[in-house]
Amino acid sequence: MAPKVSTAATRAALLEAAREEFAAYGVAGARVDRIAERAGVNKERIYGHFGSKEKLFDAVITEALDDLTTRIALPGGDPADYVARLTDYYHTHPELVRLLMWEALNYRGPELLPGQEARVERCGRKTRSLAEGLGVEPSPRVARMVFLLTGLALLPSMLPQLGRIILGDAADDHEAMREQIAEIVAAGFK
Repeated sequence: MAPKVSTAATRAALLEAAREEFAAYGVAGARVDRIAERAGVNKERIYGHFGSKEKLFDAVITEALDDLTTRIALPGGDPADYVARLTDYYHTHPELVRLLMWEALNYRGPELLPGQEARVERCGRKTRSLAEGLGVEPSPRVARMVFLLTGLALLPSMLPQLGRIILGDAADDHEAMREQIAEIVAAGFK
């Protein structure tokens, strides 16, 4: 008789397998049978744990963003350091970058996705942290700063082909890119 696998272990295996599958193929191209095979479980477990492929994708994104939030402190009063840390994180976690790009392609409407309230709150904390660090009140202007800092940090990992076209071999120098992004941000906050 095969040993019984815990529910938590099955869920974790499904999330790991799904992260790989969704990063490679997106929501539309991902196949639940491949996810189940990678996880070593029956595909009905996906529906039992998550309800649908789309809800599994949302759980994968949530888990990946939770990891980012755990590892990268709030921006505080040093946006240049914050963008440098984000740039490093995205460089070492290209699957998150791909997941975010697939999400943007798959969900294009103006409405929030189910379960995005937690992400809205997370971004609100970043906005409040940056505002406090800058000695200003939270506002749409500060929220745009958080959005633009995030975009700057994502750009090299999101568009590596454009980096190779523009920079040639210099596109592979992550440290120089991170430093230049941080310099641009620091100059913008003087």
